[in-house]
Amino acid sequence: MNAIDAMPEWMGKGNWKIASLLISGLLLCNIASAAIPPPRRLEQHFKVTAHPVITIHNPNGMVTVKAWTKSEVMIISTRASDDVEVEAEQMGNRVDVSTHATSDNVAPDDMRADYQINVPEDAELQIHDDAGEVNVANVLGDMNVETVAAGVDLEDAAGYLTVKTVDGPFQCLRCTGRIEASSISGNFRLWDLRSYHVRAQTSTGSLLFSGEFLPNGLYHLKTYSGVIEVRFSPGDSFDLSATSLKGRVNNQASLTPRTHAQHFYSRFGNSLFGTFNAGRAKVELSSFDGTINILKRE
Repeated sequence: MNAIDAMPEWMGKGNWKIASLLISGLLLCNIASAAIPPPRRLEQHFKVTAHPVITIHNPNGMVTVKAWTKSEVMIISTRASDDVEVEAEQMGNRVDVSTHATSDNVAPDDMRADYQINVPEDAELQIHDDAGEVNVANVLGDMNVETVAAGVDLEDAAGYLTVKTVDGPFQCLRCTGRIEASSISGNFRLWDLRSYHVRAQTSTGSLLFSGEFLPNGLYHLKTYSGVIEVRFSPGDSFDLSATSLKGRVNNQASLTPRTHAQHFYSRFGNSLFGTFNAGRAKVELSSFDGTINILKRE
Protein backbone atom coordinates (compact mmCIF):
# COMPACT_ATOMS: atom_id res chain seq x y z
CA MET A 1 0.00 0.00 0.00
CA ASN A 2 1.46 3.39 -0.97
CA ALA A 3 1.02 6.76 0.79
CA ILE A 4 -1.78 7.83 -1.51
CA ASP A 5 -3.79 4.61 -0.96
CA ALA A 6 -3.37 5.09 2.79
CA MET A 7 -4.77 8.61 2.81
CA PRO A 8 -7.84 9.44 4.90
CA GLU A 9 -11.17 8.84 3.21
CA TRP A 10 -12.22 12.50 3.61
CA MET A 11 -9.27 13.62 1.37
CA GLY A 12 -9.40 12.82 -2.29
CA LYS A 13 -6.38 11.53 -4.15
CA GLY A 14 -6.07 14.80 -6.11
CA ASN A 15 -6.01 16.93 -2.99
CA TRP A 16 -3.45 14.63 -1.41
CA LYS A 17 -1.12 15.03 -4.41
CA ILE A 18 -1.41 18.81 -4.20
CA ALA A 19 -0.62 18.77 -0.49
CA SER A 20 2.41 16.56 -1.09
CA LEU A 21 3.73 18.96 -3.73
CA LEU A 22 3.25 21.95 -1.42
CA ILE A 23 5.10 20.25 1.44
CA SER A 24 7.97 19.27 -0.86
CA GLY A 25 8.20 22.84 -2.15
CA LEU A 26 8.36 24.28 1.34
CA LEU A 27 11.13 21.86 2.31
CA LEU A 28 13.15 22.84 -0.77
CA CYS A 29 12.71 26.53 0.03
CA ASN A 30 13.94 26.01 3.58
CA ILE A 31 16.99 24.11 2.37
CA ALA A 32 17.78 26.81 -0.21
CA SER A 33 17.39 29.57 2.38
CA ALA A 34 19.77 27.81 4.74
CA ALA A 35 22.37 27.55 1.95
CA ILE A 36 22.33 31.31 1.19
CA PRO A 37 25.16 33.11 3.07
CA PRO A 38 24.40 36.28 5.05
CA PRO A 39 24.52 39.54 3.08
CA ARG A 40 27.96 41.04 2.54
CA ARG A 41 26.63 44.53 3.29
CA LEU A 42 25.32 45.00 6.81
CA GLU A 43 23.92 48.08 8.57
CA GLN A 44 23.76 48.22 12.37
CA HIS A 45 22.67 50.91 14.87
CA PHE A 46 23.60 51.34 18.55
CA LYS A 47 22.15 53.91 20.96
CA VAL A 48 24.83 55.56 23.14
CA THR A 49 25.18 58.31 25.74
CA ALA A 50 27.77 61.07 26.07
CA HIS A 51 31.45 60.28 25.30
CA PRO A 52 31.05 56.79 23.86
CA VAL A 53 34.11 54.66 23.05
CA ILE A 54 34.30 52.94 19.66
CA THR A 55 37.00 50.34 18.99
CA ILE A 56 37.68 49.01 15.50
CA HIS A 57 39.94 46.05 14.62
CA ASN A 58 40.28 45.40 10.90
CA PRO A 59 43.09 43.46 9.14
CA ASN A 60 42.48 45.04 5.75
CA GLY A 61 40.13 47.61 4.31
CA MET A 62 38.97 51.19 4.38
CA VAL A 63 37.67 52.61 7.67
CA THR A 64 35.77 55.89 7.28
CA VAL A 65 34.48 57.59 10.43
CA LYS A 66 32.39 60.76 10.41
CA ALA A 67 30.77 62.68 13.24
CA TRP A 68 27.07 63.54 13.38
CA THR A 69 24.69 65.06 15.94
CA LYS A 70 22.80 61.85 16.80
CA SER A 71 23.37 59.92 20.05
CA GLU A 72 23.86 56.83 18.00
CA VAL A 73 26.59 54.82 16.32
CA MET A 74 25.77 53.61 12.81
CA ILE A 75 28.00 50.97 11.24
CA ILE A 76 27.78 50.00 7.58
CA SER A 77 30.16 47.15 6.77
CA THR A 78 30.91 45.50 3.45
CA ARG A 79 32.75 42.16 3.36
CA ALA A 80 34.96 41.27 0.41
CA SER A 81 34.07 37.56 0.63
CA ASP A 82 32.17 34.95 2.61
CA ASP A 83 35.46 33.89 4.22
CA VAL A 84 35.25 36.78 6.69
CA GLU A 85 32.63 37.91 9.14
CA VAL A 86 31.95 41.26 10.75
CA GLU A 87 31.01 41.53 14.40
CA ALA A 88 29.71 44.59 16.22
CA GLU A 89 28.56 44.47 19.81
CA GLN A 90 27.75 46.99 22.52
CA MET A 91 28.86 46.79 26.14
CA GLY A 92 27.58 49.74 28.12
CA ASN A 93 28.70 52.89 26.35
CA ARG A 94 31.33 51.09 24.28
CA VAL A 95 30.85 49.65 20.80
CA ASP A 96 33.39 47.09 19.55
CA VAL A 97 33.75 46.37 15.83
CA SER A 98 35.97 43.61 14.45
CA THR A 99 36.64 41.53 11.34
CA HIS A 100 37.35 37.79 11.67
CA ALA A 101 38.26 34.99 9.26
CA THR A 102 35.79 32.11 9.05
CA SER A 103 38.40 29.61 7.83
CA ASP A 104 42.14 29.00 8.19
CA ASN A 105 42.98 29.45 4.52
CA VAL A 106 41.77 32.93 3.62
CA ALA A 107 43.54 34.85 0.85
CA PRO A 108 44.73 38.34 1.89
CA ASP A 109 42.40 40.03 -0.62
CA ASP A 110 39.43 38.07 0.72
CA MET A 111 40.20 39.19 4.28
CA ARG A 112 39.12 42.74 3.42
CA ALA A 113 36.17 44.55 4.97
CA ASP A 114 35.24 48.22 4.47
CA TYR A 115 33.47 50.28 7.12
CA GLN A 116 31.44 53.48 7.03
CA ILE A 117 30.80 54.57 10.61
CA ASN A 118 28.94 57.57 12.02
CA VAL A 119 29.58 58.52 15.64
CA PRO A 120 28.67 61.38 18.01
CA GLU A 121 31.09 64.33 17.91
CA ASP A 122 32.43 63.62 21.41
CA ALA A 123 33.22 59.96 20.70
CA GLU A 124 36.57 58.42 21.59
CA LEU A 125 38.09 56.26 18.85
CA GLN A 126 40.53 53.35 19.00
CA ILE A 127 41.31 52.10 15.50
CA HIS A 128 43.60 49.23 14.43
CA ASP A 129 43.77 48.73 10.67
CA ASP A 130 46.78 46.87 9.25
CA ALA A 131 46.30 47.61 5.55
CA GLY A 132 43.99 49.89 3.60
CA GLU A 133 43.10 53.41 4.73
CA VAL A 134 41.72 55.24 7.77
CA ASN A 135 39.74 58.47 7.31
CA VAL A 136 38.26 60.41 10.24
CA ALA A 137 36.43 63.74 10.04
CA ASN A 138 34.96 66.12 12.65
CA VAL A 139 35.44 63.83 15.65
CA LEU A 140 36.36 65.89 18.74
CA GLY A 141 37.17 63.14 21.24
CA ASP A 142 40.50 61.48 21.97
CA MET A 143 41.78 59.19 19.26
CA ASN A 144 44.33 56.38 18.96
CA VAL A 145 45.11 54.99 15.49
CA GLU A 146 47.58 52.18 14.82
CA THR A 147 48.33 50.77 11.37
CA VAL A 148 51.00 48.82 9.51
CA ALA A 149 50.65 49.92 5.89
CA ALA A 150 47.34 51.78 6.04
CA GLY A 151 47.39 55.52 5.50
CA VAL A 152 45.78 57.77 8.12
CA ASP A 153 43.89 60.93 7.15
CA LEU A 154 42.40 63.07 9.92
CA GLU A 155 40.34 66.19 9.25
CA ASP A 156 39.01 68.73 11.78
CA ALA A 157 39.91 66.39 14.63
CA ALA A 158 40.57 67.47 18.22
CA GLY A 159 41.38 65.91 21.58
CA TYR A 160 44.48 63.86 22.26
CA LEU A 161 45.50 62.34 18.90
CA THR A 162 47.97 59.44 18.86
CA VAL A 163 48.97 57.90 15.52
CA LYS A 164 51.44 55.05 14.95
CA THR A 165 52.25 53.50 11.58
CA VAL A 166 55.00 51.33 10.12
CA ASP A 167 55.07 52.68 6.56
CA GLY A 168 51.63 54.23 6.23
CA PRO A 169 51.46 57.98 5.52
CA PHE A 170 49.77 60.36 7.95
CA GLN A 171 47.95 63.58 7.15
CA CYS A 172 46.25 65.91 9.62
CA LEU A 173 44.18 68.80 8.25
CA ARG A 174 42.92 71.57 10.56
CA CYS A 175 43.55 69.46 13.64
CA THR A 176 43.69 70.92 17.16
CA GLY A 177 44.60 69.63 20.59
CA ARG A 178 47.61 67.43 21.30
CA ILE A 179 49.20 65.40 18.48
CA GLU A 180 51.75 62.60 18.87
CA ALA A 181 52.67 60.64 15.74
CA SER A 182 55.42 58.15 14.91
CA SER A 183 56.35 55.99 11.93
CA ILE A 184 59.28 54.09 10.45
CA SER A 185 58.96 55.10 6.79
CA GLY A 186 55.64 56.93 6.52
CA ASN A 187 55.45 60.53 5.30
CA PHE A 188 53.72 63.08 7.53
CA ARG A 189 51.73 66.10 6.32
CA LEU A 190 50.42 68.43 9.04
CA TRP A 191 48.36 71.14 7.35
CA ASP A 192 46.69 74.27 8.73
CA LEU A 193 47.10 73.13 12.32
CA ARG A 194 46.02 74.96 15.46
CA SER A 195 47.61 72.60 17.95
CA TYR A 196 49.50 73.62 21.07
CA HIS A 197 51.51 70.38 21.25
CA VAL A 198 52.92 68.45 18.27
CA ARG A 199 55.46 65.65 18.57
CA ALA A 200 56.10 63.82 15.29
CA GLN A 201 58.87 61.38 14.43
CA THR A 202 59.58 59.29 11.33
CA SER A 203 62.81 57.48 10.44
CA THR A 204 63.04 57.61 6.64
CA GLY A 205 59.87 59.48 5.75
CA SER A 206 59.51 63.21 5.18
CA LEU A 207 57.75 65.58 7.56
CA LEU A 208 55.88 68.76 6.62
CA PHE A 209 54.41 71.18 9.16
CA SER A 210 52.33 74.16 8.07
CA GLY A 211 50.23 75.80 10.76
CA GLU A 212 50.12 78.34 13.57
CA PHE A 213 52.70 78.31 16.34
CA LEU A 214 50.48 78.98 19.35
CA PRO A 215 51.80 80.81 22.44
CA ASN A 216 53.41 78.37 24.90
CA GLY A 217 53.10 75.64 22.30
CA LEU A 218 55.70 72.90 21.86
CA TYR A 219 56.55 71.56 18.38
CA HIS A 220 59.11 68.74 18.21
CA LEU A 221 59.77 67.24 14.77
CA LYS A 222 62.39 64.55 14.21
CA THR A 223 63.62 62.33 11.37
CA TYR A 224 66.63 60.12 10.75
CA SER A 225 67.13 60.65 7.01
CA GLY A 226 63.91 62.27 5.80
CA VAL A 227 63.29 65.92 4.99
CA ILE A 228 61.77 68.22 7.60
CA GLU A 229 59.97 71.25 6.23
CA VAL A 230 58.43 73.89 8.48
CA ARG A 231 56.45 76.77 7.02
CA PHE A 232 55.90 79.94 9.07
CA SER A 233 54.03 83.22 8.64
CA PRO A 234 55.22 86.76 9.56
CA GLY A 235 52.91 86.83 12.59
CA ASP A 236 54.27 83.66 14.17
CA SER A 237 56.34 83.82 17.33
CA PHE A 238 58.75 81.02 18.24
CA ASP A 239 62.10 80.05 19.68
CA LEU A 240 63.89 77.78 17.21
CA SER A 241 66.41 74.95 17.52
CA ALA A 242 67.27 73.13 14.27
CA THR A 243 70.09 70.59 13.96
CA SER A 244 71.07 68.04 11.31
CA LEU A 245 74.29 66.17 12.05
CA LYS A 246 75.04 65.32 8.39
CA GLY A 247 72.35 67.18 6.47
CA ARG A 248 71.71 70.81 5.58
CA VAL A 249 69.67 73.44 7.41
CA ASN A 250 68.01 76.02 5.13
CA ASN A 251 66.37 79.02 6.77
CA GLN A 252 64.23 81.95 5.60
CA ALA A 253 63.34 83.29 9.06
CA SER A 254 65.07 86.41 10.39
CA LEU A 255 66.16 85.12 13.77
CA THR A 256 67.45 87.07 16.73
CA PRO A 257 70.46 85.28 18.27
CA ARG A 258 69.94 83.90 21.73
CA THR A 259 71.60 85.73 24.58
CA HIS A 260 71.95 82.60 26.73
CA ALA A 261 74.35 79.72 26.14
CA GLN A 262 73.47 77.45 23.25
CA HIS A 263 72.86 73.72 23.48
CA PHE A 264 75.93 71.53 23.79
CA TYR A 265 75.53 69.92 20.38
CA SER A 266 75.42 73.22 18.44
CA ARG A 267 79.05 72.75 17.32
CA PHE A 268 78.26 69.45 15.59
CA GLY A 269 76.83 69.25 12.08
CA ASN A 270 74.63 72.10 10.88
CA SER A 271 72.74 73.88 13.61
CA LEU A 272 70.55 76.94 13.85
CA PHE A 273 69.33 78.66 17.00
CA GLY A 274 67.42 81.88 17.47
CA THR A 275 64.16 83.68 18.22
CA PHE A 276 61.52 84.79 15.74
CA ASN A 277 59.48 87.76 16.99
CA ALA A 278 58.84 87.30 20.73
CA GLY A 279 59.66 83.58 20.80
CA ARG A 280 56.42 82.52 22.48
CA ALA A 281 56.37 78.97 21.10
CA LYS A 282 59.17 76.43 21.19
CA VAL A 283 60.17 74.70 17.94
CA GLU A 284 62.71 71.86 17.97
CA LEU A 285 63.79 70.27 14.67
CA SER A 286 66.35 67.47 14.54
CA SER A 287 67.68 65.01 11.96
CA PHE A 288 70.70 62.76 11.52
CA ASP A 289 71.43 63.22 7.82
CA GLY A 290 68.20 64.70 6.46
CA THR A 291 67.63 68.24 5.22
CA ILE A 292 65.77 70.78 7.36
CA ASN A 293 63.93 73.63 5.64
CA ILE A 294 62.43 76.61 7.49
CA LEU A 295 60.43 78.42 4.81
CA LYS A 296 58.00 81.33 4.57
CA ARG A 297 54.39 80.31 4.14
CA GLU A 298 53.04 81.46 0.80
